[in-house]
Amino acid sequence: MNRLFGTAKPKAPRPTLDGATKSLGDRGSELDGRIRQLDQELGRYAEQMRKMKPGPAKASIQQRALRVLKQKKMYEGQRDKMASTQFNMEQVKFAQDSMVDTVATVSAMKDANVALKKQFKSIDVNQVEDLQDDMADLLEQSDEIQSALGRSYNLEGVDESALEDELRALEEDPSLFQSYEESGALGAQEEAGAVADYLTLPSAETAKADALPAVPEGQAAQQPAAAQTQAAPTAAQ
Repeated sequence: MNRLFGTAKPKAPRPTLDGATKSLGDRGSELDGRIRQLDQELGRYAEQMRKMKPGPAKASIQQRALRVLKQKKMYEGQRDKMASTQFNMEQVKFAQDSMVDTVATVSAMKDANVALKKQFKSIDVNQVEDLQDDMADLLEQSDEIQSALGRSYNLEGVDESALEDELRALEEDPSLFQSYEESGALGAQEEAGAVADYLTLPSAETAKADALPAVPEGQAAQQPAAAQTQAAPTAAQ
């Protein structure tokens, strides 16, 4: 059957905005290339006419230059129209993309709305307020417990005025800052160092000095001289 009737030709894909915009951009680039070529050709003709004298040859060059200038104007007009068409298609493409984004945003918001409604159904505002009240009561009880634990004992009979007087005295005389423990330690050291005289025994040198009789002052001066006189002959021998 296919040999007799043949096969259907595949349908060409439908044009899209992206494809049409790209095609217009390529055609615009092609027109820009042609316009640059015509500008170069016009530049050569202008250089030739500047060097030539009036006559048939110069008139022929002028006719060519006019023809090239007309082509340039035509290409410039086509380029401007394509640029306008491409701009309009880009605007339509932007609007289409924005609409797609808007549809996706609205769908996401709808899903979020449904999820929020389900979550709010599981939460009671009155329960939240009761929870906050209970937390406030617990924190207040915690403060009372901490205050009770930090209470000082046996300070009811302390006279505030006496404490203030003692503080002023300490400010005037810093030596009064010595604590009772330091005073007690010093007293213990003094008591430990104070030993009865009759319990201390004299040393050997002290006992020997006390046993020898006292020498008069004159004799004490002569004894060292005599000792030196006796020592001199001995050294000579």
